[in-house]
Amino acid sequence: MATVFVVANQKGGIGKSTTATNLAGILGKKAKTLLIDADPQGNSTSTYEAKVEDVATLYDVIIDSDKLPIAEAIQHTDNGDIVASDPLLVKAEKMLDGDVEGFYRLKDALEGLDDYKYIVIDTAPSLNIILYNCLIAADKVIIPVTADAYSMQGIQQLYDTIMAVKRRQNRDLSIAGLLLVRYSGRSNLERETRDNIEAVAKQMNTKLFKTVIRECVKTKEAQEQKKLLIDYAPKCNTCLDYVEFSKELMKR
Repeated sequence: MATVFVVANQKGGIGKSTTATNLAGILGKKAKTLLIDADPQGNSTSTYEAKVEDVATLYDVIIDSDKLPIAEAIQHTDNGDIVASDPLLVKAEKMLDGDVEGFYRLKDALEGLDDYKYIVIDTAPSLNIILYNCLIAADKVIIPVTADAYSMQGIQQLYDTIMAVKRRQNRDLSIAGLLLVRYSGRSNLERETRDNIEAVAKQMNTKLFKTVIRECVKTKEAQEQKKLLIDYAPKCNTCLDYVEFSKELMKR
């Protein structure tokens, strides 16, 4: 069985897709890894240059009534294997409303997938039925945060959601930790905010990862070139930090 990591945060623009694609890319160098893009915006899908039109996507796997086997939705790209997102995912709430099994579609789909050691899921910044599907199917949740005054908004609600899923639908679910991204550490405010985030992590019975992710221009360049950072600029600060983070994650 694969270890399933979900990258989640209710706040948008926090670096979920960057974290998901980098983690999947790094893990993919060591073992067979699948990236699943559960965000209708499809940033991870774009980075992997996966197709959306005229192909099977995550929509067909968890929303379509035919319940397409997930293996038929996997695209093999130069950057790795991915199940692409689909703008139609925004219809999930309406289409799965009243379906008692609607929360378990992704978990059911992954049970028939034995080829991968790791599965990384990128999620949308919202608490919806797709996120519930991801959490019910997951082993561990990674929560990216930034060292600013607004980064922790919504974290409590996300935590409550994770704990509710753990109590009722997935007892094996745990929070791997909070990951500080886009960090420079040069300002007093950043350092103070980091201390606050660490305190919040303890309240959530988890930890702030020791590894912090610094920002560099190579990250945006890689995204524009549709390349994984581990291939495009393996020695840049951001990539080195993600490599160190992946090691810390595996130790846990």
